[in-house]
Amino acid sequence: MNFQVTVLKILVSYPDGFAVMEDLKRDMAILATSGREWADRTKRLAARVPDLDIFSHGMVERLSGGWKITTKGRAVLEFMEARPAAPEPLQPLFVEKAPVETAAAPQVPPLRQPADRAKRRRERRQRRREARERARANAP
Repeated sequence: MNFQVTVLKILVSYPDGFAVMEDLKRDMAILATSGREWADRTKRLAARVPDLDIFSHGMVERLSGGWKITTKGRAVLEFMEARPAAPEPLQPLFVEKAPVETAAAPQVPPLRQPADRAKRRRERRQRRREARERARANAP
């Protein structure tokens, strides 16, 4: 679990971004014991900002009895949580592209569209009804 990311996530969840130390410790203990998913998530978020130091970079202020997230801390947290844009495929700069011959793709028949749900339900009921009637007719 990444301590600094966890602190930012906890503080942003409090009104005005301020939490007293007792609350911070309690929330940290809950998250630390919540399982592997939280630890993996915080590591993934921390990887987006490798040199993260919430105190020296001014993302969290120490106030009497607790900590408060700053505007800069909120912005960094938003950056970490933002989904990265799909990376563009890298192409070598000095490589000539050879012409690529493409074979014609085989024709795939279009997918069947599912029948109307109510119609399928009626047909199933009808088949069941007919099966019951046959079973009664064949019963000794």
